[in-house]
Amino acid sequence: MIKKISKAGRHVQLIEEIEKYPFITDDELSQKLGVSLPTIRLDRMELNIAEHRERIKNIAKNNVAKVRSIGEGDIVGEIVDIKPGESAVALLLTDESMVFSGSKVIRGSFIYSFAESAAIAVIDARAALIGVANIKYKSPAFLGEKLVAYAQVKSIRADRHIVWVFIKSNGKEMFRGKFLLTSI
Repeated sequence: MIKKISKAGRHVQLIEEIEKYPFITDDELSQKLGVSLPTIRLDRMELNIAEHRERIKNIAKNNVAKVRSIGEGDIVGEIVDIKPGESAVALLLTDESMVFSGSKVIRGSFIYSFAESAAIAVIDARAALIGVANIKYKSPAFLGEKLVAYAQVKSIRADRHIVWVFIKSNGKEMFRGKFLLTSI
């Protein structure tokens, strides 16, 4: 049985959870705090805390300015953390437009584009192109899943970069790729 806490106490917990996990959804917050979804929404409104998608967009806006190799409109997903020339973390919230008709499976082209965007974004260059990609889809992604891409620059030789990208859903790796990029 969940112990009932005061509204002020719940507000403190809500703020702490969002500070720790900025991508936590209202549904996840309601389960974690043991209150209804409408209660979480009202609490957020009272505390002037943006909803899930707006929090992601705000974080992404701050990071997209650091990306030199790909335009903001060309990025698939949202860059949520980046150290140019080293590593990047991106987030893709899947929706109806990404699924095969008649199923809830996300098309591979979206997953590949998401990985490619992360690989290109992490390169600290004016522009970059994929020369070779060695990819593996380990499990399907489904409608409504949050996909998180982790890109890491493994080596740089002159204008050639090797970048590894791992995409996870619910903490489970579902895609991995090794990209050879040429910076321009």
